[in-house]
Amino acid sequence: MAEKKRFLLRLDPAVHGAVEKWAADDLRSVNAQIEFLLTEALRRAGRLKGGRNSRPDDGARTGEGA
Repeated sequence: MAEKKRFLLRLDPAVHGAVEKWAADDLRSVNAQIEFLLTEALRRAGRLKGGRNSRPDDGARTGEGA
């Protein structure tokens, strides 16, 4: 597995609390939840393609699958 980049992230306490609750609801760590949210946001913005996190329906949303 590729090594992941480490960095410091400062969050507003209310944002951290909301992410922490969401992570608990999804049975994830806060770190995993933040990575999930960033990955989804990047994919939806068209800035992240392919890789292990890609979904088979990506082509349908861009019109490539029809």
